[in-house]
Amino acid sequence: MTNERRPAAAETRIQSAIAELQRCLQTRFPDATFVVTEGEDPEGTYLVVTVDVEDTDEVVEVVRDQLFRMQVEEALPLYLVPALPLARVAEQLRGRAELGASALPPVLPL
Repeated sequence: MTNERRPAAAETRIQSAIAELQRCLQTRFPDATFVVTEGEDPEGTYLVVTVDVEDTDEVVEVVRDQLFRMQVEEALPLYLVPALPLARVAEQLRGRAELGASALPPVLPL
C-alpha cells in the first residue's frame, strides 16, 4: 500500500517496519492474519493483526518495544490494531448473553 502524501523514503521505511512487526508477531502467533490500511485518527498506517487469543493485550506485548522505537524514536506514523476473529467475538457475545439471561429472574406468565 502506498501513500502518495509520504515521500518514497518514508514509505519504504514504513513498509520495512510493517514487515518487521509481522515477522515478530507470526513467530509468536503463526495463525495471525494481517491487513494494512491508512487511517486518519491519528493519520498514519495501521497494521491490523487478527489473532485468536483471550486477551489482545498479549499481542501488543510482543511488539511493544519495537513499536515504541518506531513511533517515538523514528517518528513513523505506524499503529497496531489487534483484533479477534469473528468466531471468537461471537463466542464471547454468546457467553455474555447466557450470563445475562441466567442473572435475570424468571418471567412468570400472566
